[in-house]
Amino acid sequence: MTKGFLSAELLVYAYSKGVFPMAEHREDASVIWIEPKKRGVIPLDGFHISHSLRCVIRKNIFDVKVDTAFRDVMLNCADRDETWINDQILDAYCNLFDLGLAHSVECWREEKLVGGLYGVSLGGAFFGESMFSKETNASKVALCVLVERLKAGGYTLLDTQFLTAHLATFGGIEIPQEEYLILLERALDIKASF
Repeated sequence: MTKGFLSAELLVYAYSKGVFPMAEHREDASVIWIEPKKRGVIPLDGFHISHSLRCVIRKNIFDVKVDTAFRDVMLNCADRDETWINDQILDAYCNLFDLGLAHSVECWREEKLVGGLYGVSLGGAFFGESMFSKETNASKVALCVLVERLKAGGYTLLDTQFLTAHLATFGGIEIPQEEYLILLERALDIKASF
């Protein structure tokens, strides 16, 4: 564990090695470094959108924006009973955002932020950090827009850190750390555009 400042340089280095920080809870001032032996990823060419979600997307229920409310997305992601986002992580990722190395996809409805996600972008790798939804399907639509942008921008890796049942419905899979590190190394050599 460390109580030191999470600099942008340290975060970039950690992500490039397959490691990321988490806090035990919102009020915890320290972070622990996580290096999963099994890594969750969503293969971009295997991304699956259900028929019902396609219908939601076609209805344009949400006004989807990118990078207009990064800090607010993070605060909403942290606003739950159990969270790994503490103040140190919040400030560090906002710093990454200011440097153009982190991004948010937001779903708005009637000018209110109702869902979204954020993550870190390095080379051709996007590291999905967290998502939230205050309205049904809002975070799902944000994920679909993210994948569309990643494909268009030349990304090759969408890292979800861990595989959940929810992410598996979109085609998410779990791969061994060794395989992940190979994919990561290749992705970091790519010049993608968010």
